[in-house]
Amino acid sequence: MLIFPVIGSNGTNWRGRERANFVTDFGDALAAALSLVVTLDRDLVEIVGLSLRVSLTAAAVSAVIGCPLGAAVALFRFPGRRGIIVLLNALMGLPPVVVGLLVYLLLSRAGPFGVFGLLFTPTAMIVAQVLLVTPIIAALTRQVVEDLWVEYEEQLRSLGAGPGEALRALLWDGRFTLLTAVLAGFGRASAEVGAVMIVGGNIDHVTRVMTTAIALEVSKGDLALALGLGIILIALTIGVNGAAFMVCEAAVRRQG
Repeated sequence: MLIFPVIGSNGTNWRGRERANFVTDFGDALAAALSLVVTLDRDLVEIVGLSLRVSLTAAAVSAVIGCPLGAAVALFRFPGRRGIIVLLNALMGLPPVVVGLLVYLLLSRAGPFGVFGLLFTPTAMIVAQVLLVTPIIAALTRQVVEDLWVEYEEQLRSLGAGPGEALRALLWDGRFTLLTAVLAGFGRASAEVGAVMIVGGNIDHVTRVMTTAIALEVSKGDLALALGLGIILIALTIGVNGAAFMVCEAAVRRQG
């Protein structure tokens, strides 16, 4: 005869104690995290500052490269154009660890750029993020400019605009929409872990950013600092996007 165990009051109490301990630990960690944020903990400020510097620089460089590249692919007709469009779309999902490995090999002592000594520096992290973000901005820009070209092609041709003038005009006309593409790139850069861990090394006071610090602190069991960094990362993402939205709204109202 089969005998099934019956969970009695002891099992129920054990589960209840586990839930209570989890709630207590999470609450303590959250309170400690908020304390670090409010008091502007030195380590926290340093990590956040480096994260912003690396991600904003990567997003800006990627925008300078990706916007003209995407617009050129949208406007010009040349052999292999469809293949480039497919490649740009595919590279939007490029695995970060693969990019990190590629940059590591290029910047290592045995690599072609090892003489510059850039490995395990913020510059290496920026390079890795640029490689990840540029295809995203370029692919989104191509779609935006291609849609604008369908709408304004006859008008631009009637005004005698050449390819270069049309490219600049469409980029300017779609600048507010393209800002969304840049913000998407910034979001990808600020949330990156794998590539920056490989090329940066997560060195304290040198290359430690928010995402790598969160992974490290969780592995060490320091939930307070990890939660504090997580809160700031989310707040910064919302803040940057909110600021960009308000700037766009103000510009639209100013133009009528």
